[in-house]
Amino acid sequence: MADKPHQNLAIIGHVDHGKSTLVGRLLFETGSVPEHVIEQYREEAEEKGKGGFEFAYVMDNLAEERERGVTIDIAHQEFDTDQYYFTIVDCPGHRDFVKNMITGASQADNAILVVAADDGVQPQTQEHVFLARTLGINELVVAVNKMDLVDYDEDRYREVVDEVKNLLNQVRFETEDASFIPTSAFEGDNVSEHSDNTGWYDGPTILESLNNLEEPQPPTDAPLRLPVQDVYTISGIGTVPVGRIETGTMHPGDNVSFQPSNVGGEVKSIEMHHEEVPEAGPGDNVGFNVRGIGKDDVRRGDVCGPADDPPTVAETFTAQIVVMQHPSVITAGYTPVFHAHTAQVACTVEAIDQKIDPSSGEVLEENPDFIQSGDAAVITVRPQKPLSIEPSSEIPELGSFAIRDMGQTIAAGRVLEVDEA
Repeated sequence: MADKPHQNLAIIGHVDHGKSTLVGRLLFETGSVPEHVIEQYREEAEEKGKGGFEFAYVMDNLAEERERGVTIDIAHQEFDTDQYYFTIVDCPGHRDFVKNMITGASQADNAILVVAADDGVQPQTQEHVFLARTLGINELVVAVNKMDLVDYDEDRYREVVDEVKNLLNQVRFETEDASFIPTSAFEGDNVSEHSDNTGWYDGPTILESLNNLEEPQPPTDAPLRLPVQDVYTISGIGTVPVGRIETGTMHPGDNVSFQPSNVGGEVKSIEMHHEEVPEAGPGDNVGFNVRGIGKDDVRRGDVCGPADDPPTVAETFTAQIVVMQHPSVITAGYTPVFHAHTAQVACTVEAIDQKIDPSSGEVLEENPDFIQSGDAAVITVRPQKPLSIEPSSEIPELGSFAIRDMGQTIAAGRVLEVDEA
């Protein structure tokens, strides 16, 4: 299994459009959920008068077990296709999905966008598509789901496809690179096998589309960048920062620097899955010990990089953002919280430099007085305390962020230029 290339796959779309059922179906059809587990859920579902719901049920039960702290980790459901092995990042319906998609713990390579045939494009569909675009997800597989609820009607399928294409065009997603598949995750239509219910459709199934995705190139040639998620003190070892390597590689003996805390030292050991390893690279979740670093020297939100090519710390930065939702207008002086990789820092929008057309990228207005929901803009930002962030053209993994305020994601963006502190 491990010989196949690996992909992180996000399942995005509106909360009630059948993401959980699709995930359950994918895991089931690829043999990733044992038959006896499905049987058990089928019996339970029938007892509760919900016969046929076993796939959704699998997912809900796993989710519940996670809430109760049972060890099944639904954040990482894995399944195989002929071509790849996939990790589904971040459980569908996760409350902080948007933030998690951005803060690096679950950087996806590609995504399945689920849109219900009976319901069409909803605000959350839109929000997730904006995000996928901003986060550099390259290819989308669009599942037009719940086709069983519209009697497998081709005309309705085409209407939804047009709605989604409009949305993708707005954010300059190449619609040629997206496949649109009429599915019923519930009934299993066109997930792993072609369905007789959609005789009018001759394109690929979901699994075939996943097989056809381009292979992501791991960013090993970029310098090491590891956003710190937690810092532990382990007896006999000392201080152990933990995080996911976004770019580059790490070896014992490397001299590293943590920014913006501005401390550093030599990597003594690297641990992965409770074993010492001689090297770690992009996508690896590691704990590592650095000579001379104490518990209070390093904190979550710091970024670790080579001492001779340390992570960039921003005095100010310019960024391109898309405003997804804001109850009124955003003007200069607005200071929400920016979530970038593992850091959360209040930042002031110092200036709105340009308002741009989200679909074409053309400049609509220089120095506008305000921007609002649906607008795209270039802004100048001043972090209220030191923040390590990189231009997305150089290190995309550390160049995107979410802007949150009032308990919701207001905007998503990527860094264009950094004015170093």
